[in-house]
Amino acid sequence: MKIVIAPDAFKDSLSAEAVASAMENGVKKFSENAICYKLFASDGGEGFLDSVATYIPNLKKNMTNTVDPLGRSHVAYYLFDSEKLTAYIELAKASGIELLKPKERNPLVTSTYGTGLQIKDALEKGAEKIYLGIGGSATNDAGTGIAQALGYEFLDEEENQLNANGENLVKIKTIRMPEVVFNEVEFFAVNDVLNPLFGPQGAAHTYAKQKGASPSEIEFLDKGLQHIDQQIQKHLGLSNANIPGAGAAGGTAFGCKCFLNANFISGTSFILGISGFKELLTSEKISCIVTGEGKIDFQTAYGKFVYGMIQEANQYKVPVLAVCGKLDLDTNGVKELGLLAAKQLYDPSKPVSYSFENAEQLVMEKTLELLQENFIQ
Repeated sequence: MKIVIAPDAFKDSLSAEAVASAMENGVKKFSENAICYKLFASDGGEGFLDSVATYIPNLKKNMTNTVDPLGRSHVAYYLFDSEKLTAYIELAKASGIELLKPKERNPLVTSTYGTGLQIKDALEKGAEKIYLGIGGSATNDAGTGIAQALGYEFLDEEENQLNANGENLVKIKTIRMPEVVFNEVEFFAVNDVLNPLFGPQGAAHTYAKQKGASPSEIEFLDKGLQHIDQQIQKHLGLSNANIPGAGAAGGTAFGCKCFLNANFISGTSFILGISGFKELLTSEKISCIVTGEGKIDFQTAYGKFVYGMIQEANQYKVPVLAVCGKLDLDTNGVKELGLLAAKQLYDPSKPVSYSFENAEQLVMEKTLELLQENFIQ
């Protein structure tokens, strides 16, 4: 029996590596002779750089003095290929929600400025290609923070310069381009999310709640996203709000497209491509894939890692099993997503903390249960 193990990280709980190890233990309990191929994957969010470093050799880790989502001094790294002049930057390293305590999370005031400083550093080092893994952000600033760090100016009606954040989007009346443009640099926004910039399925309505926004603040943020789209149409002549994925990371993908002319690429396809995943599925007789992430729900079909994995696996007719922290889909929903079966760590009869405190053990147990229920030993 040959099994591919390729989970994403479980947010606030386990790294992708820890999840994969626990899944492997479950597989070995089912069949000690099973051959496991572990892939450390990412959809462009947390763990993006870990995945890149696993599969691309000779990358240098560049430390940068930057700021966190609230503008406080922060040190973060990105990866640089000095031969190919290519940088790999993870948004979550400087602008991620995990950098903030729960009580600090507020997408009205958070910014992607720190990530912009990392991009600026990479450009100063001669980067000709920049891959930006976007996901896990604490922000809803439509990428204006990144743009501001790179020289764009956002002015209110009195021509005062605004800090780039979620609450100031509605105040923007003028956008000034930087003196230095980046026409010679290729940018890639790496993510699997398919949401548009604004509206019922947009960045604010889909993701701002988990970043700390109240219902009224979500409405306000959504209006801000609509407004920045209007201003960009007016000043830059660009209309990118409805491109699938524009709403990724609080609209960061939209900003990358408008301000940096970034190409959108699937995070899952990118990582699976450099990992040799496709070659593995064609050269070996794989019984199934075991994947997973912190939560599987209606958002998963908008391009989260598990969905990207399913799409890739379906091309080779390989069944996919999933273990997640919380499963918010019924049996039909699981099937419609393309999974053979899924199990969650959460147990409603126990405190929520139980699944976090015992995550590795539970991942092992649920992996074993999935194999026992779906495969003959």
